[in-house]
Amino acid sequence: MGNIKKLEPVIAAQKFINKYFPNCDGALLAGSVVRGEATETSDLDIVIFDQTFSACYRESLIDFDWRVEVFVHNLNSYEVFFESDRKRARPSLPRMISEGIILKDSGVIGPIKSEAEKLLSNGPEKWSVETINTKRYFITDTLDDFIGSNDRAEEIFIANTLAELASEFVLRTNNRWIGASKWIVRSLKSYDVQFAAQFVEAFDTFYRNGSKHKLIKLMDDILLPYGGRLFNGFSLGKK
Repeated sequence: MGNIKKLEPVIAAQKFINKYFPNCDGALLAGSVVRGEATETSDLDIVIFDQTFSACYRESLIDFDWRVEVFVHNLNSYEVFFESDRKRARPSLPRMISEGIILKDSGVIGPIKSEAEKLLSNGPEKWSVETINTKRYFITDTLDDFIGSNDRAEEIFIANTLAELASEFVLRTNNRWIGASKWIVRSLKSYDVQFAAQFVEAFDTFYRNGSKHKLIKLMDDILLPYGGRLFNGFSLGKK
């Protein structure tokens, strides 16, 4: 990772904890370094549990030649984030805790890890038919804008919106967790590697040469099992 000889992630994380949180009840190292996906720009994601803290917080630091993102919780504050992550279907904290390597534990980590793993296993809330139809409508509306646009700059950003809407639709209708940025692709691969490849290819083809055919077909294939495109007769808030 660059010209600087860094400490190994676990060693650096342990030193970080000893320096900044020597009296904490538990600590985990999570993120890309744990999954074996680290790059030159990867940081250390460290989760701290300390019952003496009255409130949780997040902080970014640089020490031991590493960028460090530290997420500090007491023994209850994490529950609010678990519920929030479950509702938004992006299990950031549960995933970190579930995959995290234990660096320190006074006996508090085991039950919290079990909660995280149970939440991840259960999946997000199931979408209602009404929600599915609403999402169908917004994909249709965005797709129509994409098909009708002759402005390359606008097309690029409409396609970006389609990627977010369509990935969310596929994952949520299949009771899967969603993601943002790099986690869109990771979440799609976790769901179906072959579909993820088709998804990426459709967008890559458009971004490379402006051809819309594969992307339009992908959207229609995604919507087809739920009734296809939706415009006529759709309403929100009508009584």
